[in-house]
Amino acid sequence: MSATQPPMTKLSGAQLAEVLRRCELPEEAAAAVAGIADVPGVISALVARKSLVEAARVFAHALPKREAVWWACMCAAHTAPPAMPEPDRRARETAELWVRQQTDALRRAAMDHAKAAGFQSPEAWAGVAAFWSGDSIAPPENFKVPPPPHLTGVAVAGAVTLAAVRGRPEWQGQRLALFLQSARDIAAGGTGRLPGEEQKC
Repeated sequence: MSATQPPMTKLSGAQLAEVLRRCELPEEAAAAVAGIADVPGVISALVARKSLVEAARVFAHALPKREAVWWACMCAAHTAPPAMPEPDRRARETAELWVRQQTDALRRAAMDHAKAAGFQSPEAWAGVAAFWSGDSIAPPENFKVPPPPHLTGVAVAGAVTLAAVRGRPEWQGQRLALFLQSARDIAAGGTGRLPGEEQKC
């Protein structure tokens, strides 16, 4: 590992076989990573073959839930338009607060804002990811119903994918490259923050 690429210690708890099962990689991508022993190696191999969507999906499922939700928020913020609808903005901001405080009230509020946003934006799916990262998807007064463990990754991957094509789908590749840099930073213990993008659409 070079000095400019610190080890991605946040991925150390990820089980490679389970991550790959959840990712459901296309056949060619799956064949390209067959025999690779760890998650960072899989990500590097996918990036090398320009399978950036698939590499992002691996990060979404391999990062710890808290870090994965934060990553979704960072990607959404990068491509957020200046005139952000209020429910979308609140969904992302509440998801970010949940990362910092991880209270049940914030988790449920993030989902409420995502519902109000109509589940159409990266911000909404960041909010859903926060909600699915908790211990129950049932109403608080009911018996707990744990969410299936793969759902956070599904929502994070959705947020990242939507952020990559928002407004300018032709920018998907360069945006995903930035998003993967952010994910690497988060996996290494950094903040993964990205500068806001100038929206011209």
